[in-house]
Amino acid sequence: MQDCPLRTSVIGSYPFPGWLEFASQHLAEFGPEDLREMQEDAVLAAVHDQLEAGLDVITDGEQSRLDFNLSFYGYLEGIELESAPPRRWGPPAHDQRGKHQIMGELAAPRGFGAVHEFQRLQQLAPPQQSLKASIPGPFTMSGRLLPNDRYPDRYAITEALLPLIREELAALVEAGCREICVDEPSMSCYAHKSDTKRFVDIFNRTVEAVRGRCRLDAHLCFGNYKGRSVGAKRPECMFPDFLDLHVDEMHIEMATLNFRPLPLIEQVAQKMDVAVGLVDVKSYYIETPEEIADRVRECLRYAPPDRLVFAPDCGLSQTARWAAKQKLRNLVQGVRQVRQEVGV
Repeated sequence: MQDCPLRTSVIGSYPFPGWLEFASQHLAEFGPEDLREMQEDAVLAAVHDQLEAGLDVITDGEQSRLDFNLSFYGYLEGIELESAPPRRWGPPAHDQRGKHQIMGELAAPRGFGAVHEFQRLQQLAPPQQSLKASIPGPFTMSGRLLPNDRYPDRYAITEALLPLIREELAALVEAGCREICVDEPSMSCYAHKSDTKRFVDIFNRTVEAVRGRCRLDAHLCFGNYKGRSVGAKRPECMFPDFLDLHVDEMHIEMATLNFRPLPLIEQVAQKMDVAVGLVDVKSYYIETPEEIADRVRECLRYAPPDRLVFAPDCGLSQTARWAAKQKLRNLVQGVRQVRQEVGV
């Protein structure tokens, strides 16, 4: 159980400032020091917005990544980095993301950059502020790599990535990180048609080196590319097997599901803290503080305050910054209202 009842948090990503979006399309015009300064300024902007909202836990907004996981491929050896999407035009969908050919043994001798990201956040955030780092899990990362003779299927690729991710998690803890979110949306997206016990085994072996050494979160959602889902929105398929994940907090997308599966959090809260997605990052409807408060009260029907965490459904990178700022402000205001009511 957590020390901060009815805790407010985020998943990991945050919208890029408009100027960073523009600069990322013209990187050849900047020098190394320009790029370092841009990344630092972008993190400062993300930190500012989260602190202004009043969140209990903040991240660096993943401001130096192209996406929550795509930039990690730049650290991988053994793959062809240039990937051409099979479809370039028409409505946005996941098939507009290219996949990488595997050319040799998969390795990450320089790590994945998450330690440097966290250290920068430590320097820029206020002292004593609760910080969280996020990193994609191996099954989700395997989805952008094409099988070959050496790695004949997605599970073989996952097994090759697993020790690399495990080393990055250990390095984060050594760097002083006290909370890590392992993003595995692919597991929740495929839970309706895959071996969920196998997913649990993969996840637990990934985090075994840091279990008990930091607060571990699992982020489970149904996809959010350009505001679109990709998985079957059936969280009930994850249970009861996912209750065996070795984590302190399990995050479940709820707002986009209209809270229909909310009773599921009761069984989660019996084993770990449950982070409930209270705002829909795929919608530009801005939830009011009063609506948030009603949702928190409904969650309290199924779990005690010291087991509940509240966050957006997913990372906010696909949501316009003006909306992300207001959604976070209202999230915190609504939760604070209920905190006062229940005296925590």
